[in-house]
Amino acid sequence: MEIKSPYSLKFELPESLLQDFYCTSLLESFNPSDPKSSFCTSSADPGLITVDLYKTLDWLHSHEMPKSLEKEVCPIPVLLYVQHFSTNHLLFHYDGTPTSAELIRKFITLFENLIGESKATIISPSFIPKSKIKEEQELIHLVSSKTQETSFIKFNFTRIGDFWSYAVKHDCTLLVTTKNYQADLAKVLFHFYKGKIWSDQLSFYLSL
Repeated sequence: MEIKSPYSLKFELPESLLQDFYCTSLLESFNPSDPKSSFCTSSADPGLITVDLYKTLDWLHSHEMPKSLEKEVCPIPVLLYVQHFSTNHLLFHYDGTPTSAELIRKFITLFENLIGESKATIISPSFIPKSKIKEEQELIHLVSSKTQETSFIKFNFTRIGDFWSYAVKHDCTLLVTTKNYQADLAKVLFHFYKGKIWSDQLSFYLSL
């Protein structure tokens, strides 16, 4: 089902590549390539837009230079998925901001029916203000309560390539991060597709 809404106008990606899901919480039967697999009417607006990662790569390589996926950032989360999409090992990017915390909370709500058996890793900055420690601990507790196994590590990653490299080396299957990185992600996809640092298991969840 192709999107027939104003949201598709915000994307650089062709409308034919976009699939929309109107769920506040996805069903266990969720298949990112088939909206019928998690058919919901619980939301008036899409709760998630999915795009085949390899079709996205083909589109990116049809241009001389990498392009951002969206013309303007929209509030709807985007899932760039690989053929064998999996939530087995989640990698969360928490940068100490309220936006980042809310992004993770929304992901948990959206995917809670699919992550009960998942392993989760949360990457947080080496230093965050004392005022953010309580929020950080609450996020760790939230993720731990919804997944089978959760680990928490401190790294001063500042580029999407850092998270990509970590995800590939540690066999992560889904990187959860902010849309603020989407332009850089497009560049990484454009230049490093099928390179030394590549995984055909890794999907990307981008949100605000």
